[in-house]
This record gives sequence, structure tokens and C-alpha cells, in this order.
Amino acid sequence: MNQLTLFLPCAAGVEEYLAPEILQITGLPPGCITKQRGGVAVRTSFAHAMLLNLYSRLSQRVLVLVSYTEYRSEQDLYRAGLQVPWEQWFTPKESIKVEVTAQHSPLTSLNFAALKVKDAVCDRFREVANGVRPDVNTQWPDVRIYAHLTTDSCSLYIDTSGEPLFKRGWREDKGDAPLKETLAAAMIAASGWASGDDDLMPLYDPCCGSGTVAIEAAQIACNIAAGSLRRFAFEKYRPFRSQEWADMKAEAAANVVKPEPGQTALIYGSDVSHRMVDFAQRNAQRAGVADVIEFRGGDALQRMPPIEGGGVMVLNPPYGERIGIGGVAGEGEGARFGARELAQTDEGVDFFNQLASHWKKNYSGWTAWVLTPDLKLPSKMRLKESRRVPMWNGPLECRLFKFDMVKGRLAKGAAPAAADETND
Repeated sequence: MNQLTLFLPCAAGVEEYLAPEILQITGLPPGCITKQRGGVAVRTSFAHAMLLNLYSRLSQRVLVLVSYTEYRSEQDLYRAGLQVPWEQWFTPKESIKVEVTAQHSPLTSLNFAALKVKDAVCDRFREVANGVRPDVNTQWPDVRIYAHLTTDSCSLYIDTSGEPLFKRGWREDKGDAPLKETLAAAMIAASGWASGDDDLMPLYDPCCGSGTVAIEAAQIACNIAAGSLRRFAFEKYRPFRSQEWADMKAEAAANVVKPEPGQTALIYGSDVSHRMVDFAQRNAQRAGVADVIEFRGGDALQRMPPIEGGGVMVLNPPYGERIGIGGVAGEGEGARFGARELAQTDEGVDFFNQLASHWKKNYSGWTAWVLTPDLKLPSKMRLKESRRVPMWNGPLECRLFKFDMVKGRLAKGAAPAAADETND
């Protein structure tokens, strides 16, 4: 299992940040990786697959490519699946689930295509395991198998992650439409907050919700492995070696950086809803970073900077239909949602205008990174972005806008939209 091709899918737009993360985790040379749209391929070992599951903050899964063939019909998919030595990966005691994704596939039914791959896996085990075949479990399978179809090619993968990697194991309290941890980590990576050797600047999310951005940042600051609190599918696979895995986890635990007693908080979060602040505090406790984050209630339109001297704001204002009336924390029926939920309404335009005025007046020296699907957000805020980074939030095409704040006006020399994208 030392000559594997892995594929790590990620949100579109995150590949540029995932590639260096893979190199940092594995220590591999750059020639071992290939960036593709929606993910990064890497030639490496099963041991590195375990490491990537443990440490990667940006990938959605760690998949092993087990077959790549051309096809014209469902029968070709069956033959491809039958030739894979599945018995080297798991036993018939493990349950399976097959999923199919496609881009411009000529096949009329992806469900039928998945059925043919499933039949191939089961028939392969019947041949090599005295007629015993694995059961199918569509809810909680031990083994997830993915088939990706293009116009004429079929790639078969076995998933080493199990549950998607954004499920870190600490989020139990959440609000409506929470930001995925992997996307929060991508926002932090794009901001460059933790990319240098210098001391970290203060980081603040004024619309923190259940605390995702702040908690991801705090775990990065404390060097806590993203997957240290959860289990993975590969732990049931035949190549798995429990002692090797135990050593990896022990090393990760030994490298955690704990704050000094009485150390000033570096990471801050606030939300107009006290209920969400409570959620964030409980999530931070489970994530092991409650001592390095300061959460408070407060409307983003009124909250003053949590610390003097400037810093970095990273936020994801909700978007879509209006679901509440904004207000000061604890006031009114809509206060449990807050002003941050007004993003895509006429009131939302007013909210962002007020937010920009508040920042220009009170947040001199701060840099704000705002993720939104609204490409006209800078004009609504009457600010000029110094950078825009394309990023997808599920099916929504978004932009991560960077705003450099100087009291009362734009930052001197604020550049036109930087060249993260060639067309918009």
C-alpha cells in the first residue's frame, strides 16, 4: 500500500490552498501532487492517507483511486468493478454503499450505474470468499465506494474517511445553515492569517453564529489536528495498522500548544443572539479551545473592536431569504437571528452600508474578509475591495472579499480587485 493515488476533493476555489496543505502534512515533493478542479490528486502511501485524514482542514474526504477505465455502457462499469481486488481492502463482514457522480456522462440512470458497480463488488466477493458477499447499508456503511463518470472514463474510489471531514467531532450545538468547518478553514487560509512565521494577529468574527470560524482559527493557533476527536473508515480496512495509527495520534497530541495561564485571548467572536454565543462557547469547550477564544453577545453594527491595534476579521454573513428582524442582542422577536440575517433584502443593503460605516469609523487598522454570494457587496458597502477570491459554498458561487480599513475612508493605495480570478 505504498504506491497509491489519492484524490482529496474540496470546495471549488480551495485547490490553491489544499495543495500546499497536503505537502506540509506529508512532506512530499511538489511533483507528487496534481491540482484539479474540485480537488487535488497525490501519489503516496496508505500511511499518508491516514495522516491526511488526521490533519487536513481543507479537504472533504481522502479517496483512494482503485480503478480508471474507459466505458460506454453500464456493463463496462460492472467489468471495471469486478476486476478491483476489493478483498485486499475489506472483508465481507463490512457493509458497503456505492455512490455515482458524473460530468457529461451518456448514461441515462446514475442509480442503475451504481447498482452495476455494487453488483460487481458483491460478485467479486462471491468468487473469492466462498460465496459470502457484503451487505448494503445506505445509512451508515462501513465502506463507501465512489464512481466518477466523465464522457468516456470511469474512476472508482474507496473512501478512507467515512463521515465527511468537515465533521470534526466537536460541533453538537448549531444554528440554521451553519458554515462547514472545511470552508471556514479555507477562508482563514485565503486570508493568510496563519501562513507566515510571524506572531499571529488578533482574529475576530463579528457574526460568529455557533463559532465555526473562531474555533477553526483557535485549533490552528493551538496546533490541534482537525481529526483528533473522530473516527475514520480506514480503521476497519485490512491495510490498517493500529499501532501505526496510535503513534500518529500520540504525536499529534504531543504537538498541541496550550495557552499560558492568564494569556490574553487572541481570537474573538460575537453574535447578536445570546443563544448562538452559548452554542459557540459549548462547541469551543468540546474542541479544546475555550481558553483561547473570547465570545460575547452584541450586534455587529454596534460592537467595538475587541482589542486595540488592529487585526483580521473573517466573517460569513448569512444570505438568502430574510428569516428574522435584526436588533440588539436580547431585544425583540427577531433578536435570536440578528442583523446578520438581513443580507439579501432591501434592509440588507442598509445593513451592509451601516456595517461599512461602523468599520470605517471604529476599525482603523483592521482587515475584513467577507464571504458572500453577492458579487455587488462592495458597492452595497461603498467600499473598494483590495482582493476577491472565488470560493464555492456548496452549490453557491461565492466571493471572499478583502477590505482594508482606514478610519473614515478607504485604505491608501487600495488596489483594484486582485488577480485571484480572470473573469467575473
